[in-house]
Amino acid sequence: MADPYQNNVYHQGGGDPYGTYGEGGDQEGYGYQGESYPQEEDAASDATEGHDDEDQMYEGEYQGIPHPDEVKAAQRAARAKARQAQAGATELDELAEQYEDIMEDCGHGRFQWTLFIVLGLALMADGVECFVVGFVLPSAEKDMCLSNGEKGMLGLIVFLGMMVGAFIWGGMADKLGRRKCLIWALTINCVFTFLSSFAQGYGFFLFFRLISGIGIGGSVPIVYSYFSEFLQMDKRGEHLSWLCMFWMVGGIYASFTAWGIIPHYGWGFSMGTEFQFHSWRVFVLVCALPAITSLVGLMFMPESPRFLLENAKHDEAWMILKNVHDTNWRAKGQPEKVFQVTHIKAPKTQEDEFIEIQSATGTAIQRWAVRTLTLCKLVLKNVASLLGPELRLSTLFMAIIWFTMAFSYYGLGVWFPDMIKYLQQEEYESKVKVFHRERVEHFHFNFSLENQIHREGEYINDKFINIQMKSVKFEDSLFEDCYFEDIESTETMFENCTIRSTVFYNTDLYEERFIDCRLENTTFLHNKKGCHLDIDEENDVLIYLVSFLGSLAVLPGNIISALFMEKIGRVKIIGLSMLISAGCTFFLFLSFSQAAIIAWQCLFCGVSVAAWNGIEVITVELYPASKRATAFGVLNALCKLAAILGTSIFASFVGVTKVVPILLSCTALVCGGLVALKLPETQEKILQ
Repeated sequence: MADPYQNNVYHQGGGDPYGTYGEGGDQEGYGYQGESYPQEEDAASDATEGHDDEDQMYEGEYQGIPHPDEVKAAQRAARAKARQAQAGATELDELAEQYEDIMEDCGHGRFQWTLFIVLGLALMADGVECFVVGFVLPSAEKDMCLSNGEKGMLGLIVFLGMMVGAFIWGGMADKLGRRKCLIWALTINCVFTFLSSFAQGYGFFLFFRLISGIGIGGSVPIVYSYFSEFLQMDKRGEHLSWLCMFWMVGGIYASFTAWGIIPHYGWGFSMGTEFQFHSWRVFVLVCALPAITSLVGLMFMPESPRFLLENAKHDEAWMILKNVHDTNWRAKGQPEKVFQVTHIKAPKTQEDEFIEIQSATGTAIQRWAVRTLTLCKLVLKNVASLLGPELRLSTLFMAIIWFTMAFSYYGLGVWFPDMIKYLQQEEYESKVKVFHRERVEHFHFNFSLENQIHREGEYINDKFINIQMKSVKFEDSLFEDCYFEDIESTETMFENCTIRSTVFYNTDLYEERFIDCRLENTTFLHNKKGCHLDIDEENDVLIYLVSFLGSLAVLPGNIISALFMEKIGRVKIIGLSMLISAGCTFFLFLSFSQAAIIAWQCLFCGVSVAAWNGIEVITVELYPASKRATAFGVLNALCKLAAILGTSIFASFVGVTKVVPILLSCTALVCGGLVALKLPETQEKILQ
């Protein structure tokens, strides 16, 4: 019997700039030998030898239901007819049609689900990265003695790194490959996350988190571009929406691990006073696990065949497509199905030829310099092409939608928990105990002081030993012949006080805690070094609970958008979700309690995720393969810029007014939703 794969040999003519497989270069499209076409004898599989197709009858035939293969053949014929009607159809358009037909033959099965898990973990790592700093900040600010300005910079540095990373990795993925760039990006993230957990100084910690953010910034643009190129048209919207769910899983994972690890202060270790490894650093290490797992999985995944075909690597693309086909059909119990593609056209671009010419000359350093310079030029050229005549309007609309959505989503994401903390602080301060003109002599304070204000008091020959002071303020008071030892304090101040002949031994009551005070014959001995963790404040469950509920609320919206993405369409889902989200923010005017704010946060997150799903799906579908990751990277970088602006602006109004944040977010969402309705629908569009 003839070899069933003898027609799949790769051939490329010397003068033909397009690579083809097999014979039949005069055929239109690609050489497809399916069940609805005449099949050559030597194309039969050994597994099907002696099998009579007529012995089996499709069970829906009696009911007049067409066979799926017949439906598929009719769809292909319609696409071929439409292509013939287009006088200006290019080779890339033909490749898009061919590739869609091939993916339909490969089916959706085990390979796509395996890739779904691997890429989902990379997306999960991106979600975790957005939550890490927020969870560790209450501990890190005391461990590193951070000022308010340093805390703010630490909160923004991750978004800054992700913004740079999205732009760089998105552009490189279109030139070097999706899989290769994603592996590099995740590797950088893992390495610098590990280093940041051991960094003792603020400067090093800030730098390592920046580089870690640059690494993980590439995950979103690459993951969606990569996965979409293994999906057929009727599966694309739904399964890309399911993929979005991993970002929610990342938030839940971060919330649970933070809740389970950070409060256990004793889980760390120390080496003298110079090196401290507290529990929050253990949490930072654990947050790298999704990225590490995804990195390991990527080692067993292939490059995108669509990228390879765009870059004239025909043999590699053919082998990958054959492997996808065989993997899926073996898993479905039909190993006899043979991958019967024999002819694929794919252009070889001038950009690739330029790189090949330069790589053959000069020393290794010169070749590296030329390649790097060429790569930068090609990436920037690709970015500039997004504003070309064909893509200018789509890019402008998408930029507005990404910016307005991110500005509101991330801004409110900071405003919700900060507002809850502010309400908690108001409630806490309302319970403050005020002591006026008290006189205490020869007394031993061996109990903690909390949430108290002492005005015009007199403390003569008193001892304050081994106690904690939290939110304690002494105003216009006198301390004479007193002794303070082993004091740990939080938000404790002495204002306009007179302190005479008093000793402070092994305390954290530094001189800056004494505002406009007169210190007479006062001694500070062996002050505590560094800042010390406030265990009660660190164990505030509400910090983790709010984040967990916000992430969990995404689940219903994710499921609904995934199920209806192909039925309703991307444009309607984006527009309606953004407008409904605007309505949710408007009702925040009626929220005056913590419970109400948490409820509206959950509703907002649940609705807005549908808009995010639609935005990410339509971004993939609007741009051709050669610009897909670049466009996604640029738009995602704009998203992170909006996040930086949103978090900074919204946080500044906490405790001042809630009118401005609500009006800003509501206006942005309405504008973005109305612009979204002007986008072209890509529901039945072949991936270009």
